[in-house]
Amino acid sequence: MPAPATDAAELAKQLVVVEAAIRDPDLTGAHLTWMGHLQQLAYSELQDFPEWKDPVLSSLPEQTRSAVSASLEAGRQLRLLKGPIPKNLPDWKIVEAKPVDQLLGYYKEAEAEFGVPWYYLASVHLVESRMGRIHGLSSAGAQGPMQFLPATWGQYGDGGDINDDHDSIMGAARYLKASGAPDNMQQALFAYNHSQAYVNALLGYGNVMKADPLAYRGYHGWQVYYPTLDGAELLPVGWTKP
Repeated sequence: MPAPATDAAELAKQLVVVEAAIRDPDLTGAHLTWMGHLQQLAYSELQDFPEWKDPVLSSLPEQTRSAVSASLEAGRQLRLLKGPIPKNLPDWKIVEAKPVDQLLGYYKEAEAEFGVPWYYLASVHLVESRMGRIHGLSSAGAQGPMQFLPATWGQYGDGGDINDDHDSIMGAARYLKASGAPDNMQQALFAYNHSQAYVNALLGYGNVMKADPLAYRGYHGWQVYYPTLDGAELLPVGWTKP
């Protein structure tokens, strides 16, 4: 279990190592996932201690500083969506994400067919289900890795399996194209979820990957955390509601 540093100076050193590791093509498999998870926890620390942000960012190499800053802003936008803390844990099952290169292939297949940039599809997948790790219904009844309502899936799923990553990503690309993508991603993403903070977050993560495609490797390792009265609780692979 990775653990973020507990002061700004050490967190800065830790992030220098993490961001470089994520961009190292020789780092793969469980080691890459571990680094992505540590990145996620380090970013969360910076959200919890905003006074650390400037000194930490100033310690990062220039080529990763903008990516980290934009990721933090995307995360801040998502926090604006928070409602009341749920009283119960969700009726989900947590599974392994498909391999990083396999999912990238799905995004790029959808981009080739529908013109929706792969990095925006990856950002939807990240926010909606942590790259397909969450199996279960949302509070609104949405399903699958890209979180479709059944009626919308009936229109855009093209007969595929709503719970399959490939089919769900293709359905999302089909829906986003019908909603204005790629020419107007703001409009298309707002159709996906009628929240400007949601749109800002997806554009933020997507634009990080557009500018630095290797940043996707870090996001792929982010794990499922669920808000509780005692703080965010990790739902590890294999978790189901007790």
